[in-house]
Amino acid sequence: MKILVIGASGTIGKQIVSALTDKHEIIQANYNSGDVKIDISDTTSIQSMFDTVGMVDAIVCATGEVAFNVFSELSRDEWDLGINSRLMGQVNLSQIGNQYLNDGGSITLTSGIIADYPIAYGTSAATLNGAIEHFVKAVAVELPKSIRINVVSPTVVTESLDIYGDYFPGFNSISAKDVAQYYLRSVLGVETGQVFKAFAGN
Repeated sequence: MKILVIGASGTIGKQIVSALTDKHEIIQANYNSGDVKIDISDTTSIQSMFDTVGMVDAIVCATGEVAFNVFSELSRDEWDLGINSRLMGQVNLSQIGNQYLNDGGSITLTSGIIADYPIAYGTSAATLNGAIEHFVKAVAVELPKSIRINVVSPTVVTESLDIYGDYFPGFNSISAKDVAQYYLRSVLGVETGQVFKAFAGN
């Protein structure tokens, strides 16, 4: 399979690439590096990337920015960061990308645990994570050519606890390698319209 991994240089993205690279052709896309560059908040950048890459069998998005701040101080710019990246970035990626998917291809997006379990400073992230999950469930019935779409919702990643751990008191972390297995389930499996919850008990 020819698989496009967006956010391939990230903590989770690296593990997705590692898990798939032996048996598949992997195209690594990032903001500043990789085989191709992409800014998912910019539809022109998305289109340009696909024009370069051409047809693929699977699209994996393991990126999407969100802002963390107390609700009373969340600025419109901070809301727009997440709206344009985490939400509409992945929606636009799906809408443009499905035209570049071979029959029976798949799209895998990313949300996060706080769509289910709120944290301090996380109102924007929780709202947008929830929105992308509902988008996946809704659009799964409309995609052509037997294309599948799912979303992975990870908890805090063990390798990132030094950066994000204080935001997730009492949460059990999961290794990026284990999170990557949920992306493989989406890419290589048969399910569609699903939210794969990559945290304890799922």
